[in-house]
Amino acid sequence: MKNNKGFLTVPVAILVAGIIIAAAIIYAVGWRATPGSQGQTAQVEETLGGDEAAALKKMRPISDKDHILGDAKAPVKIVEYSDTECPFCKRFHNTVHQAVTDYPGQVAWVYRHFPLDALHSKARKEAEATECAAELAGNDGFWKYIDRLFELTPSNNGLDPAQLPQIAVDVGLDKAKFEECLASGRHASTVEEDVQDALATGGQGTPNSIIITASGEKISFSGAQPYEALKQVIDLALRAK
Repeated sequence: MKNNKGFLTVPVAILVAGIIIAAAIIYAVGWRATPGSQGQTAQVEETLGGDEAAALKKMRPISDKDHILGDAKAPVKIVEYSDTECPFCKRFHNTVHQAVTDYPGQVAWVYRHFPLDALHSKARKEAEATECAAELAGNDGFWKYIDRLFELTPSNNGLDPAQLPQIAVDVGLDKAKFEECLASGRHASTVEEDVQDALATGGQGTPNSIIITASGEKISFSGAQPYEALKQVIDLALRAK
């Protein structure tokens, strides 16, 4: 309600402010879904329950099977579990790119798949598409493909599956070979392995990251937090002895 001067009354102003703050929190964090349950609605990411430290220790060791951007020998690693149709992942993708650029030789990005099937039914096949890109063009092909995919998708299951072969063409891949790979489903097990790894480490939503410090300790970093928040954790991780 407005008074005769056109300003919001105090009670209404408080209510509006509360709505704006709540919306900002939802926008800044990420999706949360109960693993394995169908029809789960999106919620704000919350602190992981249980023994978080013990869960983080279950993370699959980084290996040459992983997709790594930056120096693989960098002292700090950001292991991100992501969903290509998650709007928060789309935004956080650029955030981690900035971190790798700003910390050359100090930070490496390890990308792992965590499609939330109950929310984004197209994401799992899109994840397989990125693996086909890796099969055809190695690590560089993977990153070129997934960068282009995140650039094009409007998120929330908005990407037309017919665009997947076109993205392959956009990044210089052989269309026929890509389509054969995607149709075969031979990378479905790779995607599922990442999903199980995400769940084993306590992942409940996307984006969900584990930051490995210079001393090898693991720090949980949940949601699409802003760059400054990520930078603070990276600086702490670099100082770890």
